[in-house]
Amino acid sequence: MKHIHAGKVRDLYEDGDSLILVASDRVSVYDVVLPTPIPDKGALLTQLSNWWFRYLSDVPNHVLSTTDVPAEFAGRAVRVKPLKMVQVECIARGYLSGSGLKEYQRTGSVSGVALPPGLREGDKLPEPIFTPTTKASQGHDEPIAFADVVRQEGREVAERLRELTLAIYTRGAAYAAERGVIIADTKVEFGWDGDVLTLGDEVLTSDSSRYWPAAQWSPGHPQPSFDKQFVRDWATSTGWDKEPPGPEIPADIVAATRAKYAEAYALITGEEWSQLH
Repeated sequence: MKHIHAGKVRDLYEDGDSLILVASDRVSVYDVVLPTPIPDKGALLTQLSNWWFRYLSDVPNHVLSTTDVPAEFAGRAVRVKPLKMVQVECIARGYLSGSGLKEYQRTGSVSGVALPPGLREGDKLPEPIFTPTTKASQGHDEPIAFADVVRQEGREVAERLRELTLAIYTRGAAYAAERGVIIADTKVEFGWDGDVLTLGDEVLTSDSSRYWPAAQWSPGHPQPSFDKQFVRDWATSTGWDKEPPGPEIPADIVAATRAKYAEAYALITGEEWSQLH
């Protein structure tokens, strides 16, 4: 195997005609990798993503095998098809939060999509919206409008990206709602497998999405979460300036974060997390 890319939280290896995508226990907030890992995080998110790939099996995806991986990466790696990645981060939002909230407060819209006045943090949107961003190799991804995706990819591809992103989010959010989880938003990535637009990376995990406990949803302020927003909030509370290096995560925050990932996994899949995975 040849190591060809190290991302903020995942590593990519070339193995013959396929790739091995390995999820680490690293945690990244505000595009900075913090120095403290979260035990089991890589395996938890890999298994959750694999569950969603199976649930959405009618959408072409990059997974070749979830088990045919080197033994040292078992549970936290998948064998995947190499894709020619589309240079757009495809984001669907069903609730107002995060960078979307900030943009709405400034402009009344998100990525060029006008929203009703008077919405509060955590409010459900009238319908899910497609709010793409750039795919920055360095620094932060920047919001772009649908018209920018059309200019970059052509109208037909842009419309297909929007259609697939909203369909994946809508189906995932509907299922999660039955399990007591609000998926407020999600990020997905697509690439080309020949001429087939194919879902890559991860899907509907509690790292690529905001997961909120439905029973505690209360618009007007930040929501409790099952995702890395918990670490983000802690990191912000330290007074850290969001520039490298990030702060060490205390043991109690590490344990609580791992528990949140495990709870999200159990709620969605119906299986308690254990090392048997």
